[in-house]
Amino acid sequence: MKKVGVVDYGTGNLKSVVKAFEFLGAAVSLVKSPDDSLHVDALVFPGQGTFDQCIGSLTQSGLDILIKKWIEGGKPYFGICLGLQVLFSHSEEGREAGLGLFEGEVRKFKLAFNYKIPHMGWNSVYWESEEKDNLLDGICKGDQFYFVHSYHVSQPESSLQTYKSSYGYEFISGIRSGNCVATQFHPEKSQEKGLKLYRNFLEKMV
Repeated sequence: MKKVGVVDYGTGNLKSVVKAFEFLGAAVSLVKSPDDSLHVDALVFPGQGTFDQCIGSLTQSGLDILIKKWIEGGKPYFGICLGLQVLFSHSEEGREAGLGLFEGEVRKFKLAFNYKIPHMGWNSVYWESEEKDNLLDGICKGDQFYFVHSYHVSQPESSLQTYKSSYGYEFISGIRSGNCVATQFHPEKSQEKGLKLYRNFLEKMV
């Protein structure tokens, strides 16, 4: 049985993420400190809250160092929403430095008056690469996933594999670098396709 550690930094939407992975047959535990990660196979970072509050909580608990070492060591990581944004150097939402694992920044949507912020609801996800990506088995370009966010990753480093969506303009809706994957959308709220993405993560990457 795959053992998944869900990062608990105080404000994440844990319940729906935990239930999704339990439904898929994983043994799920909460990771509130680095010691809690000793017996898990993968880290999942469910993102809700503000950037500075999140970084502050991670730093206070030592989870910031854990996540950096985990990803740098090639261990499976799945970040969701804020769990994507904190991987970059900084965000317009706050003043604190991000984890800086990848180059790029997080910017607030700057949209015409007829677009509402936050971007909330179903939207299509695309990718440019034609190479086989086992995370996307059973998922087609243009399949829809559920989003709730006001900020998005901008100008990420070219070495990253990226997934994209459009809301007023094109934005980054996910990244992958080896065993690190992170999405701006919420797979646990995205019904069948979201569960398929989580299943692929467990079966292909963990």
